[in-house]
Amino acid sequence: MNVYKISAVTLLIKDMHRSCNFYSRIPGFKLIYGGSHDEPFTSYEIGKNSNVYLNLEQYTLTNIQDRYVKNDAKIILHTDDVDKLYSYFKNDQNISKLISFENAPIDASWGERYFHIRDPDGHLLSFAKTIKK
Repeated sequence: MNVYKISAVTLLIKDMHRSCNFYSRIPGFKLIYGGSHDEPFTSYEIGKNSNVYLNLEQYTLTNIQDRYVKNDAKIILHTDDVDKLYSYFKNDQNISKLISFENAPIDASWGERYFHIRDPDGHLLSFAKTIKK
């Protein structure tokens, strides 16, 4: 019995409308549930027929049970063109107002080209592509 893949990641978010406005604009993210400002839960499928999902759950003091929300996790998402996606985020005024950029695309010693952003709630997203050395 082996664990073999991540099915979904759920992020706790403050504002469903703002977060959906961002995630709905990422190429390859398909809204499959929710997406409305009055929905407490939204799901996106990442990639076509992948069965890999990113969920957004709007938190309140009652469903968080007074726990401290700490945005210290990083989600790594692979893309076929890191530089093109970075330019897309940078040049789309709606997206660039919703996020903060941690770095421009760079080549890492472990064989990936990547950049980091923070989503509207401060979650760290890394967009990467394997590169040949």
